[in-house]
Amino acid sequence: MVSKIKQLRNRILEVALRDGMGHIPSALSILNIIWCLYDNVKKPDDVFILSKGHGVMALYAVLEEKGLIQWNDKLMGHPKRGGAITASTGSLGHGLPMAIGMAKAKKIKGEAGRVFCLIGDGECNEGTIWESAMLASHHKLDNLVVIVDWNKSSERALQLGSLSDKFYAFGFSVWNIYGHSEREIIQALETVSEKPLLILADTTKGYGVDMMRDAPEWHNRKLTKEDYEKAIS
Repeated sequence: MVSKIKQLRNRILEVALRDGMGHIPSALSILNIIWCLYDNVKKPDDVFILSKGHGVMALYAVLEEKGLIQWNDKLMGHPKRGGAITASTGSLGHGLPMAIGMAKAKKIKGEAGRVFCLIGDGECNEGTIWESAMLASHHKLDNLVVIVDWNKSSERALQLGSLSDKFYAFGFSVWNIYGHSEREIIQALETVSEKPLLILADTTKGYGVDMMRDAPEWHNRKLTKEDYEKAIS
């Protein structure tokens, strides 16, 4: 698993240099989560929405590894609906409302499968997140799994307090995990709950590349050749 994550991380850096893409640290903070979901947990009837759209390079790398997309040509800097990608996202706060609708539709139609939605901690500043949380609880959407990439990026602008306590108060079952531990990620994602499930993943922005770890200047900075060589080393 570690070698696969390293391979995917290197692929993200390679394409970021090739295509001049930014938001590399955001992709690195969610890479373990998306890989574990697609490699160990996600079933054919399940749906995944990356609401934190600017981290899309992690999703591209995993989908390419699974043979679901080709990443030979430049792709958009945010997910665009089509093929293996369920929803166009990037305007923060929009992915979770879509996930609520899809989970409710599955309930109405009696369809199997769960809806997984990955949001960022900074995204939790959006009112639509909490409106969605109320709806999820009200409609008893036990087929909904919300994953928060808690990489602490929001703390530079707004202190959110305990997201675990907040989602619990909104009627969710809550798991707190280390977001770079494959064992913890898989165990949480496989949890069956009678309520909507919230997984708060403690992650590090830029994980795996020392010069990008918790470095705000790298949020949307593009790689130079020299940067790339340093990052790979």
